[in-house]
Amino acid sequence: MRAKERIAQLEAELAAERAEKAEVQAEFLVLRQQMDHLLAYVAELEGRLRKDSHNSSKPPSSDGLARSRHQHRKSSEKKTGGQAGHEGRSLQLREQSDVVHRHRPQECPQCQQPLEGVEGAVVERRQVHDLPVVRVQVTEHQVEQVQCPHCQHVSRGTFPAAVAGPVQYGPNVRALAVYLHAYQLVPLARTSELLSDLCDCEVSEGSVTTWVQQAAETLLPTLGRIAELLGASRVQHGDETGMRIGGKLHWMHVNSTRFLTHLAWHAKRGKQAMDTIGIWPHFTGRAMHDRWSSYDQYHCVHSVCGAHLVRDCTAVEEQGGQEWAAEMRDVLLSMARAAEEWRQRGAVAVPLAERNEWVAQYFDILARGFAAQRLPSAEEIPKRRGRPKQSAAKNLLDDLLRRADQVLAFLDDLSLPFTNNLAERDLRMVKVQQKISGTFRSEAGASAFCRIRSYLSTMRKQGHGMLVALAAVFAGEPLPIAWGI
Repeated sequence: MRAKERIAQLEAELAAERAEKAEVQAEFLVLRQQMDHLLAYVAELEGRLRKDSHNSSKPPSSDGLARSRHQHRKSSEKKTGGQAGHEGRSLQLREQSDVVHRHRPQECPQCQQPLEGVEGAVVERRQVHDLPVVRVQVTEHQVEQVQCPHCQHVSRGTFPAAVAGPVQYGPNVRALAVYLHAYQLVPLARTSELLSDLCDCEVSEGSVTTWVQQAAETLLPTLGRIAELLGASRVQHGDETGMRIGGKLHWMHVNSTRFLTHLAWHAKRGKQAMDTIGIWPHFTGRAMHDRWSSYDQYHCVHSVCGAHLVRDCTAVEEQGGQEWAAEMRDVLLSMARAAEEWRQRGAVAVPLAERNEWVAQYFDILARGFAAQRLPSAEEIPKRRGRPKQSAAKNLLDDLLRRADQVLAFLDDLSLPFTNNLAERDLRMVKVQQKISGTFRSEAGASAFCRIRSYLSTMRKQGHGMLVALAAVFAGEPLPIAWGI
């Protein structure tokens, strides 16, 4: 083989090796990208598994027994239970008793002289607080006919409008049944059993269901009045949670104030549902809610729930290892404590100098947070148009900057709360109902639940008893709604 041929052969072999090497490098890059993608996916899954009630919006009931409860509040050095010097409370004697039994000697123990008729004096009182025997009281209504002695005309009396059938249960029994089922969330069968054991009355499950629907129908105008007053309120809280109707996912929406509660369900979660319910489009006050973007589409003043931000900061710190998030969480909690201290002193706002110091700390942490974010590589920059995907830390930083006035509003107006816990408490019983029943069987049942819970929660906030409020419903006159604004 001549030299030129040998050189050509070697060059061909070298080119083949280079091509093979390039192919291996290309395969390596593909595998590296796949590995990076899988590692990111594993990290995301691990982050989901680490989420619980202290670093996300998951309810505490989902934490499980193995997980410890996380408390941002610093533990006290005092022992649990009553403290030394604490004045205890016990059952007290009442001035007026329903029944009085006098215990006096019948004869003198020294001379056996009878003491009947001799005036005595009360030297000691003791009381037993107990329930009377509970049973249904039967009231019979009788219609009489009378013949006029003058013209011999026979006339009949008439039953009261509320006495519609030969035998029926009165408003108090119906109120108790609906209270147990719709407010205390006792299942239908157990409600019937409880009424039988407690009141000696046999009430079928069908009767309880009928009474629930009757109460819901009567309360429809009342629910409209609650919605009207909420739309005119100065501050309201809003939230939503998933629920099932007939096995399908729906959403329960709540609008509430310190004195009002309005629950309504819808198949959607966002603006379409809120427009249909009809409170948000007319509201012009200040709204407290989480960072769900649908709320931002309404032209009212907004505040962001501090509790949600604290949990989000905790998640970023624990899962992303970013120190700024822990600092932001601690500053937000310190702000809340400072605001509460000034509120207790009767102030209407945090003093300007102190307020400016808090704001300066807030933006200083934000600046360090943005500086700590890794810039995306060329491969990570999306080729398509649209909003690029960001990390949870970057999304939180963007929101803390964009919503700074919403986050810090409670410093300038101490009548504003730090959290949206009011709305979450009003939604809590929805989750309890779902744990008991799993689903609402029908849309009518879900609507009845919303109306009755809205009315009773409002009555509770306004200081009325639940049984009194429900008895008024079955008497045809629900208690009026007050203190709306």
